[in-house]
Amino acid sequence: MEEDVTPGPRPAGPSRIPGPPPRRYSPCGTPTQRSCLWVTLQHGGTPWQRLRGPAPVTPVPPRPRHAPGSGGAEAVPAEKMPGTGDPRTGPVESKTEAAMSELVPEPRQKPAVPMKPMGINANLLGYIGIDTIIEQMRKKTMKTGFDFNIMVVGQSGLGKSTLVNTLFKSQVSRKSSGWNREEKIPKTVEIKAIGHVIEEGGVKMKLTVIDTPGFGDQINNENCWEPIEKYINEQYEKFLKEEVNIARKKRIPDTRVHCCLYFISPTGHSLRPLDLEFMKHLSKVVNIIPVIAKADTMTLEEKIEFKQRVRKELEVNGIEFYPQKEFDEDLEDKTENDKIRQESMPFAVVGSDKEYQVNGKRVLGRKTPWGIIEVENLTHCEFALLRDFVIRTHLQDLKEVTHNIHYETYRAKRLNDNGGLPPMTTETEENHESNL
Repeated sequence: MEEDVTPGPRPAGPSRIPGPPPRRYSPCGTPTQRSCLWVTLQHGGTPWQRLRGPAPVTPVPPRPRHAPGSGGAEAVPAEKMPGTGDPRTGPVESKTEAAMSELVPEPRQKPAVPMKPMGINANLLGYIGIDTIIEQMRKKTMKTGFDFNIMVVGQSGLGKSTLVNTLFKSQVSRKSSGWNREEKIPKTVEIKAIGHVIEEGGVKMKLTVIDTPGFGDQINNENCWEPIEKYINEQYEKFLKEEVNIARKKRIPDTRVHCCLYFISPTGHSLRPLDLEFMKHLSKVVNIIPVIAKADTMTLEEKIEFKQRVRKELEVNGIEFYPQKEFDEDLEDKTENDKIRQESMPFAVVGSDKEYQVNGKRVLGRKTPWGIIEVENLTHCEFALLRDFVIRTHLQDLKEVTHNIHYETYRAKRLNDNGGLPPMTTETEENHESNL
């Protein structure tokens, strides 16, 4: 029930109180918000509009009040008055805040985000021994050794066996292991692998040289690369079967072809269609390194022009040779490999396993009527670049690209075709039972 109370006369003073003029009664007799709040403050009641449920609350500006003992000379707003309020009504702000708190929910606190761990200072306080991991790996490799399988492909008479012997400075080729000179050229392409164990500086390497006699020697050389591609895939299949066995070996024998040296005839003109077809099919399953054989049959000018022509033909036909551009891991590798791709490839080499005396030194070379062609002399041929590239700088990368790229591509395709696992053969079942 609302009280109809008429406000008393304004206190006398020297001047009018600053602020908005006081509100009056409306014509209908209903008191305004200002008068209602004034009545509430005078009689100690509750505001004229109580908070009922979620109804919105209209904020009521406080009426100016006279400071005690000022005689109406100065007004102090109620919102700036101390929290005690009027001595007769008690604290007003506490009542208003309590009412507002029922409507306005408290702000939800954000979940505490854990702080990121502080970076550990790279400056160690003392020696730990992390750098000894290289020595540990070296000792383990020296005990177990490692495998490297290299394939040579090309026509007969290009010096494939001689170059391999020169590359490893030992008799590792097929012809050096009991080859009969009266042996006839096979009618079809054959695959013959010869394994050797080479040791240098306490490091053992099981080297396997795969030769392909009969390639390109027939009148009809159509699809003569298929036996070679089949052999490469068979080695991937053999490794895959060993890998998916339940009780597999601690160390799986690696017979996969890591590198394929393709010998190009030194015609000085262009690549043959057989060369293009072979590299186009085999570049997807093995690392191919093109090599110009018997480069001493060409002059320096002819050699430079022939190398440029071969690089252009490989690029036009979309043939990628090792090292592939998309496999460069960082800027340093890209810079080094770009130089090899643009300047050295294909390597123009000369092979020889005979030594001659030149300026008081024993060197490998080929003796001609015009002098001795030194195999390891960069001004004579690029054999030293090929040896450094295959053995001294990229041997481990050749193995990694074979495992991570070519083998994984074959493995993914093989598992997808057979629904997850290769078919179980009788030989595989027998091996599995013997392991159990």
